[in-house]
Amino acid sequence: MTTENIKKWVSLWADDLLANKDYLDELDTPIGDDDHGTNMERGAKAIQEVLMNEYTDPQELTKKVAMALLTKVGGASGVIYGTAFLEMSKETSLPEMIKAGIAGIQKRGKAEFGEKTLLDVWLPIEDAILAGNLDEDKVTAAVDATIPLLAKKGRAEFVGEESIGHVDPGAVSSGYLFKALIKVGE
Repeated sequence: MTTENIKKWVSLWADDLLANKDYLDELDTPIGDDDHGTNMERGAKAIQEVLMNEYTDPQELTKKVAMALLTKVGGASGVIYGTAFLEMSKETSLPEMIKAGIAGIQKRGKAEFGEKTLLDVWLPIEDAILAGNLDEDKVTAAVDATIPLLAKKGRAEFVGEESIGHVDPGAVSSGYLFKALIKVGE
């Protein structure tokens, strides 16, 4: 991944997070603290600040994005996304970056596939990237696949069976991340 590609990718993601702040908060209301959008808005603004500087090294840029997320986003999302980007900053190719991001998410969040977390989007997207067939339909399908799941992590775990039937807000914000990635390739 080039510096320009990463810059465009996270810029588009930040734009989507800002445009959908209220929607993300709304999704978080029945199964969380109703603040996922508010938290991710802080992260998006921090990413925009990072992008005001010039970078020639893609790994340095990715690490700066990671630190912005770690320090500015509240709740578990900042730690999870920040760790994912920090691990991604150690790699140079997109497949390896996504694989490293997943490892970071699993290490920090102790999550597994099927537990109604953003990992339920990252893992199928990794498969699509490796197969060379990532598209918006695959991203949407991965996000929607969290709806029937029982939450086993985070605040949503505490609502138990009531988490079934709701999309995971972190899956949606991850969906924005990967839809932004697709736009970079266009």
